[in-house]
Amino acid sequence: MKHVHSGKVRDLYETDDGLLLMVASDRVSAFDHVLEPGIPDKGAILTQMSLWWFDQLKDVVPNHIVARGDEPRSVVCRPLTMVQVECVARGYLTGGGLAEYREGGTVSGVRLPEGLQDGSRLPEPIFTPSTKAPMGQHDEPISYGQVVAEVGAETAEELRRITLAVYTRGAEIARERGIIVADTKIELGWDSDGVLTLGDEVLTPDSSRFWPADAWRPGRSQPSFDKQFVRDWLLSPESGWDKASGNPPPRLPDPIVERTRERYLEAYERITGAPFSG
Repeated sequence: MKHVHSGKVRDLYETDDGLLLMVASDRVSAFDHVLEPGIPDKGAILTQMSLWWFDQLKDVVPNHIVARGDEPRSVVCRPLTMVQVECVARGYLTGGGLAEYREGGTVSGVRLPEGLQDGSRLPEPIFTPSTKAPMGQHDEPISYGQVVAEVGAETAEELRRITLAVYTRGAEIARERGIIVADTKIELGWDSDGVLTLGDEVLTPDSSRFWPADAWRPGRSQPSFDKQFVRDWLLSPESGWDKASGNPPPRLPDPIVERTRERYLEAYERITGAPFSG
């Protein structure tokens, strides 16, 4: 098969019949760096979780899946012409959204109430798009008006509607299983018939923030089932890394790798209700 593209996590190959084989690696990225080593079983966990979610969302938005691949980490999918906007929905305030809110009281141009803290639940989920930066560069928040200028008013409204619908459905299902979906990012593209279609991954620990509902306490950093654990270690004195230095991050210690794997596994098993079998 012809190699088409490699991203931070996934590799794409074109099949003889014009479909794509998407293979999720065990690579893990943070702060626009691909880290070493990878997280064992991560690719298979992300792929199997995405397949589960695609099935839960099939009445919300069509997806690109054609068939499961020969390996747990691979799927065969239809090629899409991807929208050049990162579609993000937030139901809680944290991360980059919190930093932006603290600067001016808005997130991607959406005015929020005063007095919100790290981990605060928003009055309603909001669409907070960002640029889709090349690998190694950082996505930047943009307003809804900028999305309209980029793709047109009709497409912008569909992007917002679909993103919020995916988040709402995902958050409802996860909450029934004791997990808060604080925010999520999805990838959308047009299929050969011009229909906006969900691609890449969906509602995984790489594309979302998952918090245990019984431990949620606004005003502090929340415990999580996602790669925030890796980010927190990189920013800790233990890692010895200065994010602003321009130097690459250090190698992840074995205990951090293992505990990250455990978090991915727990997210998968709690949400799907099934044991993971790689």
